[in-house]
Amino acid sequence: MSRPGGKQEALLALAGAAALVAIAFGAPWLKFVLTIALAKGLAVLGILLLLRAGQVSFGHALYVAFAAYVVAFLAPLVPEALVLLPLAALGAALLGLVIGLFVSRYREIFFGMMNLALSMVFYSLLEKFYHFTRGTDGIRVQPPRVAGMALTRDGYEWALFGIALGLCLVAGWLARIYLASPMGQALSAIKTRETRLEFMGISARAALLFAYVASAFLAGCAGAIIAMTTRHVTPLLGYWTASGELVFIAVLGGAGAVLGPFLGAIAFELVRVYAAATLADSWQLILGSVLLGVILFASRGLWGVIEALLRRGRRA
Repeated sequence: MSRPGGKQEALLALAGAAALVAIAFGAPWLKFVLTIALAKGLAVLGILLLLRAGQVSFGHALYVAFAAYVVAFLAPLVPEALVLLPLAALGAALLGLVIGLFVSRYREIFFGMMNLALSMVFYSLLEKFYHFTRGTDGIRVQPPRVAGMALTRDGYEWALFGIALGLCLVAGWLARIYLASPMGQALSAIKTRETRLEFMGISARAALLFAYVASAFLAGCAGAIIAMTTRHVTPLLGYWTASGELVFIAVLGGAGAVLGPFLGAIAFELVRVYAAATLADSWQLILGSVLLGVILFASRGLWGVIEALLRRGRRA
């Protein structure tokens, strides 16, 4: 049985979006958590593009941190969220283009470790250049206006939540179109038979570079939203554990569909919040147990579980 079609996935995405809005209304304090989760889902969606090519980046937090610092530096000069977000995302995409020209020559573990090494170099620079970055103290981000309006705290949180949710819907739709296109199909060929792809006259390196820049752009969107939501930017956003967290979410959500990253990100943030509230000193154990359970009993992630339920429903 084939996996659910685009129409069914679209209905699931809209139903999920409506459920998140209802949760945010029912538990207003969760708006912050859900906004961060949606932002991380965008970054993981970029990792999903690379996973289709069989490549895993262990350093994609570099682009999240870069975009966050772009927001922190530009917020006093351009106090408008709808301008800061695209500027930060485009900055991350340009950085991704420069780095991608280099790392797109590598594959598998070399690709992953090269990204990790570059991200740790950037993390070290953020720590060492204290005069500009304030080191580990970080930079406080003043809340920007949204569409020219200076909102109250509650209104500002709702605006960022709406922006994040809208971006996720649009990005998921565009990612699905891209993966179904010939250029997206070329990513799967890189994973399986890259040599045949080259024999057909298609540059595997160019296909991977395009996906890499797109993933950096999505990570940049995530970094901008996180910076404007938390209103505090530190080098930890680019640390290797932050990159590992994105890979963790990708495994948790599943890479079978564009909904997987968002399912994984929301589940990750909710589990972490409630685990920290219940067992403050052992929440990592709970997260690890959840991931172990997914690997043992749902190897295709949360999306794989939903897909299996949908298939049973069709057969019934």
